[in-house]
Amino acid sequence: MATAQQLLTAFDTLLQPARFKDYGPNGLQVEGKHEVRRIVSGVTASRALIEAAISVQADAIFVHHGLFWRGQDGRVTGWMKQRLALLLAHDINLFAYHLPLDAHPQLGNNAQLGTRLGLEADGHFGDQDLGFIGEAPGGAPVGSAPLLAAHVSHVLGRAVQCVEGDGRRLRRIAWCTGGAQGYFEHAIAAGADAFITGEISEPQTHYARETGVAFLACGHHASERFGAPAAAGWVARELQLEHQFIDIDNPA
Repeated sequence: MATAQQLLTAFDTLLQPARFKDYGPNGLQVEGKHEVRRIVSGVTASRALIEAAISVQADAIFVHHGLFWRGQDGRVTGWMKQRLALLLAHDINLFAYHLPLDAHPQLGNNAQLGTRLGLEADGHFGDQDLGFIGEAPGGAPVGSAPLLAAHVSHVLGRAVQCVEGDGRRLRRIAWCTGGAQGYFEHAIAAGADAFITGEISEPQTHYARETGVAFLACGHHASERFGAPAAAGWVARELQLEHQFIDIDNPA
């Protein structure tokens, strides 16, 4: 057993949110019960995740996408009321860490995705150095962009959108999970032959065709399923708490 404050201290020590300029508050977003025995981790603080956490009698939820974002409507109505009502009624603590969870060098979304894809970063790029870049496994070219897309699709269990670029052999691979399509130009400048992220917007197709650098979009949710359970699991082990990851399916 640990207190919610001890849990907050452990998460803050691990993820160091003060280092980041973020889009919303990191840390304890909704205060619940004082004592915590069981943590549920997930990607997003959706009603489905909250209901699942209630069903397993969780005392705390740890997510990447919390409830509160800069510039949002502050009224507690509709879906926001429903989510908050469940958390408050069941006295559940909600912890959320956005960019700090992306960036952690071992347990973060980018590091964990790289591990599953067999990639190891030797450099960073983009705003707040959130993007990861490294050699293909063993330093050898991994082949074509379609082969890389097939590998990513196999690992993540979902189809990947791939803009092939100029067909070059891929040696330097860059990646940044979630909605990081805006990092593509930074990845190109960093010397990438291919860039992997969660989403694609209209301009990236043209950048890939004109620069020759392949662009792979593998799904926002799919690319960010690994950081939350890794970080929450690490803290749970340190504090001797129960931990369970619950993945709420999301095709986006």
